[in-house]
Amino acid sequence: MSEAVAVRKVVKPDDLAGAPRGPVNTTAFGAETSREINDWLASVDAETRVRWSLTHLPGPFALSSSFGAQAAVSLHLVAKQDPSIPVILVDTGYLFPETYEFIETLRKQLLLNIQTFSAAQGVAEFEAQNGKLWEQGREGLDKYLEIRKVEPMRRALRTLGVNTWFAGLRRSQAESRAKLNPLETRDGRFKVHPIFDWSDRDVYLYLKAHGLPYHPLWDRGYVSIGDWHSTKSLSEVETAEELRFSGLKRECGIHGLEG
Repeated sequence: MSEAVAVRKVVKPDDLAGAPRGPVNTTAFGAETSREINDWLASVDAETRVRWSLTHLPGPFALSSSFGAQAAVSLHLVAKQDPSIPVILVDTGYLFPETYEFIETLRKQLLLNIQTFSAAQGVAEFEAQNGKLWEQGREGLDKYLEIRKVEPMRRALRTLGVNTWFAGLRRSQAESRAKLNPLETRDGRFKVHPIFDWSDRDVYLYLKAHGLPYHPLWDRGYVSIGDWHSTKSLSEVETAEELRFSGLKRECGIHGLEG
């Protein structure tokens, strides 16, 4: 891993005393404090970012994961610090069978504390009432994502009382994520992106170094994996924008990003 992230300082656990103090709540996270902390977090490695957050930010903590192609990185980074931290899984009811297999593989390998949240309606009732919303243009897709993904995520954060939320978003993944900071706030919570500045090579080297798997569909050309009805492989598209949601949008809404 050091080959890819040599410019980022590794801070030993007993050296965190010299790190910036974390704000006690989101109202104390003003522009000056935000700049100071984010500059420092950008200078250190991802493991230090996680450790600093668990030391200096308010709990309860949680990590969200879609168990996509490269999900094992963030899961490993957080779980090795504290395997009891809840991993929020939003199950839309439309995940690939291989995704469920991947979830179980990582749960056993990393001893994950997975907390699953789903929409109030089952798939059959949902489709009887709404039809296949993902086939009804941008408006239908937005409604689908609000019901099957965004609302369950909001409920998860509320139910678990989360004050600090870890997520595996990276700047290089999409234009909508290009301005991510390692620490942000959203809806009165802190949101930490430990691998915000990682490249695909960083991800590959970390997975290899720690013996972590890619999603089973990766080798079949699925590099951005969500619901089976809205995910395409590289062989099925002309541009990367078409890999999810038929190119109508890039973000599902969970992370409050437009695109």
